[in-house]
Amino acid sequence: MAATRRSYPSDLSDTEWAILEPLIPAPKPGGRPAKVPRRDIVNAILYVLENGIKWRAMPHDLPHWSTVYHYFRKWQKEGVWEKVAQVLARRDREREGRYASPRALVMDSQSVKTSEKGGPGDTTGRRRSKGGSGGS
Repeated sequence: MAATRRSYPSDLSDTEWAILEPLIPAPKPGGRPAKVPRRDIVNAILYVLENGIKWRAMPHDLPHWSTVYHYFRKWQKEGVWEKVAQVLARRDREREGRYASPRALVMDSQSVKTSEKGGPGDTTGRRRSKGGSGGS
């Protein structure tokens, strides 16, 4: 983290960074050296997410918005954020004394498709009028 930059509430602590750092892809070996430290990029991403601002509205003491957005999207496409979420969820479950992975799965009927075509009539049946034979 740059010594001249002010600290934001969304910045990672040293302990938090120690957990995340192994999950964030390192610069590719043999390429140009990274100009912006990975921790600064992650802190800038967290700033945007925490404050709900547009990328272009990032404070000027953070890395340039286009650099931060580039890595955010790149890591999103590579599944980095999904992996981070899974690791953090496992750590949280273990901290609470539970199994690292859930042992059971619950699905409700609203979450599962029952038919590829049709609407409510295909899964619940057609409604009939109450006092007649159904015909007009």
